[in-house]
Amino acid sequence: QVQLVESGGGLVQAGGSLRVSCAASERTFSNYAMGWFRQAPGKEREFVAAISSSGGRIYYKDSVKGRFTISRDNAENTVYLQMNSLKLEDTAVYYCAARRSANSGSYYYTDVQYDYWGQGTQVTVSS
Repeated sequence: QVQLVESGGGLVQAGGSLRVSCAASERTFSNYAMGWFRQAPGKEREFVAAISSSGGRIYYKDSVKGRFTISRDNAENTVYLQMNSLKLEDTAVYYCAARRSANSGSYYYTDVQYDYWGQGTQVTVSS
C-alpha cells in the first residue's frame, strides 16, 4: 500500500507562485508514474499534470502549460508541482496520485488509471 502525503498548499495572490509536494511511503517510488489532479468546489476532479516513473516524460493539462511544472526526485520519493502565474481558477484541492508502471516512459492522465491517492492540499488564489 502506497501512502501519499501532500504539502505546500496555501493562500496566494493571483500572479503569484506556489509549490506543492507529495511524499510517498513506497521505497520503490521510482517504479511509479505520478500525477497531479485538482478539484474545485462544485466541480469534478480534473487532471493537471503527469510524469513517468523515470521522469523523462511529462504531460500537462492545456490550461496550465507554461505556468506549471511537474518534477520528481526519486531519491527523496517526492513529486512536486511548481505553480507560477496563478489564476483565480486554479483554486482547488490538489491531489497527487500514483500508479505502478512497468514502462518507465508511460504517463497517465485519467484518474481511473491511478491506484493510490493522497488526502489533498488546498490551494487558494485570491484577487
